[in-house]
Amino acid sequence: MTYDPPSIAYGALSPMLIVLGAAVVGVLLEAVLPRAVRFRAQLGLALVAIVAAFAALVVVASTKSESVTTVSGAVVLDGTAMFLQGTVLLVSLVAVAFMGERRLERVVRQPELVGAATGSGTNGTGDITDADMFTSSGASVPGSDAEYEATRAGGTTTEVFPLALFAVGGMMLFGACGDLLTMFVALEVMSLPLYLLCGLARRRRLISQEAALKYFLLGAFASAFFLFGAAFAYGATGSLDLAEINTSLASADDRSLAVIGFALLSVGLLFKIGAVPFHSWIPDVYQGAPTPVTGFMASATKVAAFGGLLRVCYLGFGEIHKDWEPILWAVAIATMLIGAIMAVTQSDIKRMLAYSSITHAGFLLLGVIALDEHGITATLFYLAVYGFSTLGAFATISVVREPDRPVGPHLSGREATDISQWAGLGKRYPLVGAMFSMFLLAFAGIPLTSGFIAKFAVFSAAAGSGAGILVVIGVLSSAIAAYFYIRIIIAMFFTDPPADPPHIVRPSILTTAGIAACTVVTILLGILPQPLLDLAERAAQFH
Repeated sequence: MTYDPPSIAYGALSPMLIVLGAAVVGVLLEAVLPRAVRFRAQLGLALVAIVAAFAALVVVASTKSESVTTVSGAVVLDGTAMFLQGTVLLVSLVAVAFMGERRLERVVRQPELVGAATGSGTNGTGDITDADMFTSSGASVPGSDAEYEATRAGGTTTEVFPLALFAVGGMMLFGACGDLLTMFVALEVMSLPLYLLCGLARRRRLISQEAALKYFLLGAFASAFFLFGAAFAYGATGSLDLAEINTSLASADDRSLAVIGFALLSVGLLFKIGAVPFHSWIPDVYQGAPTPVTGFMASATKVAAFGGLLRVCYLGFGEIHKDWEPILWAVAIATMLIGAIMAVTQSDIKRMLAYSSITHAGFLLLGVIALDEHGITATLFYLAVYGFSTLGAFATISVVREPDRPVGPHLSGREATDISQWAGLGKRYPLVGAMFSMFLLAFAGIPLTSGFIAKFAVFSAAAGSGAGILVVIGVLSSAIAAYFYIRIIIAMFFTDPPADPPHIVRPSILTTAGIAACTVVTILLGILPQPLLDLAERAAQFH
């Protein structure tokens, strides 16, 4: 008996190999590098790896005229997969740079903090330590002596960078899987680091750890459903390969097992995109996780999750679309309406954006339901523009800080996330107010923003496929959503500030450049969307 080893196209896999290889190197650096140089080395490695992976992806996309199937069909690099990988890499580049921010958090000695709170200033020692937004001592109380001493000693949480790279590698693989087993592995590779990252917030530790635990437990259940769905799909068709599953279903007499398999698979996928009724984790996790992690999850994770959903629906179970379309119809309607209605009632801006992301997941499902190339094109474009707008919005939130006052033994100036605190912010800081307003207008789908083109694209695709009712409900949900977006803009520019207003903390050049880039993309793709639409149209194909 002879064994034929699988053929591996290392060149086509090079973008993922670069990211995952850098993640492994990052783990080794954590063990061997001195603490003093670890932060710069890890941040530099992560940024260089993502840039190198994107460059490799451009080379692969320009040299490969046809789709590449490798590793015995486990990985399929077609136009859609490469577009999704490029989007994940670009969004992750901004997110990882945001994770390296060290100017927004202030860790101070108690005497200086008391002096700042009473208006007497510091004692002249200048003993204020800039820190990142991740705790350097996960088991300690926020602002405690133990955490303070760990920060003073240079104990930055540099392991967040290899964790982020592992997550990025899993996201890149998730949208390029050719079989359900590989997709499950990719699901776990991208999810496990996120479970850890959610619980590392420097502030609101209990909320952060509760969010991480909730995300882990619910994510584990969702992954189990996905695995059971793969088992049912294998039982129905005798294969885990998506293309072979679709071929088998075309000639199958009894499709009941396949329908059950798809329903179970969809639980795992819909959980990741945050669709109703699998959305309960989103508000708590988005609020409790460190803001850079929240932005990373809200943008890159959604791109990867929808990539996997597109591949399962189109490539694996397209032959039984009449059986699963009613399921997605019901999920899309509930997601759009419940997300929009719940967002209206929120007083915390991060929770409001969390419910906003649920609403946008419903809009994106319209592109999936279209089940044609126009639907794929619209979904890909929507994912790209939404990723940048969301990441820019969360990065902007992080620079709005409460006045320095004792909020813990060694902490001051926490994020001002209550919507009432944003009153008059636009009048006092016009540039910040204008940029955040641009992101909100894009979410609302106002013309001359990228969000308008994205919504128009998915609505057009859905209407063209006969889902006019979904379009009507989508427009109604957009109108509801516009209310709470405009409400924040009115508060920023047309409302008097509170008695103790927040202030803007100037971030580092990396975060500043990231916010600026997200703003430019949001505006530019609203005015000149055609190049990206053409690219998405060329990429709208499955092998």
